[in-house]
Amino acid sequence: MIYTVTLNPALDKTAQVPDLKVDEVNRITELRRDAGGKGINVSKVIKKLGGTTEAWAILAGNTGDWIQAALEADGIRVHSIPAAGETRTNLKVVDPVNDTHTDINEPGPEVTDSMLNDMLIDLANVVPADGIVVVSGSLPKGVSPDAYENWCRVLRMGGIRVFLDADGEALQHGIEGKPYFIKPNDHELSALVGRELTGAQEVAKAARELVDGGIPLVVISMGGEGAVFCTETETWHAGPVKVPVGSTVGAGDSVVASIAYAVNKGMPLEDTMRLAMATGAANVMQSGTQAAERSVIDSLIDKVVLTKLS
Repeated sequence: MIYTVTLNPALDKTAQVPDLKVDEVNRITELRRDAGGKGINVSKVIKKLGGTTEAWAILAGNTGDWIQAALEADGIRVHSIPAAGETRTNLKVVDPVNDTHTDINEPGPEVTDSMLNDMLIDLANVVPADGIVVVSGSLPKGVSPDAYENWCRVLRMGGIRVFLDADGEALQHGIEGKPYFIKPNDHELSALVGRELTGAQEVAKAARELVDGGIPLVVISMGGEGAVFCTETETWHAGPVKVPVGSTVGAGDSVVASIAYAVNKGMPLEDTMRLAMATGAANVMQSGTQAAERSVIDSLIDKVVLTKLS
């Protein structure tokens, strides 16, 4: 069982608007709705990979009810924490003519540190030692910016492996809690180490600094240049798989999901990297934040090129 935590989930609406014009009336040609939020996206991908997962999420109002029902209909167990107000709705606008993807995200309901602490205690009492918890996404309004640091520390003290996927201040604080895994992109990594990074070798060197600082597995996404994987003993570059783009929303979440799945299964590092890059590519091919089928992922695995850096 892999547990995911989404503190600021969303109903994702993906609208296709050909030749989007600012300050003009635009017509939607296609519209789909998906249960969203980074941790929820991770659970959806784990389910498609064949793993078992339970999604813990703060869900509010009718939108929260819709998200829970949608996940349960897909066979994903949900542990919901109620909140006042309404879970946010995020609009993803895809323009196939100009090849653009625009996100318009609502802020979501306000949450208190007390609510999060109660949620953390409940989760820590459920997850077994050596279990995996994926904590990802933005922090809701009203929560301290160091919330993820506390989550990482408490869960790690119970022998739980924490996969942290956040950005900005939430990531900076979270790293202090020494999670098992992080996945910043190359720009976020540059901000973390305080210098501009160019190329896989520089990215790999900076990732090594984080591993040496106590994070066993660091993956740096580099967009169209692939990703760098760094462990306590090895550093690799995994090349991208070129595929037609349906939606880039949730692509990073799919990579996190596949790595958590692989680590939970005890897969070798090289197999983990191939699965991660293939899963990311397969999910880019989908519309909205729906998860790709396992058969599509498997068809891309042999296309991943790995290069050992050290």
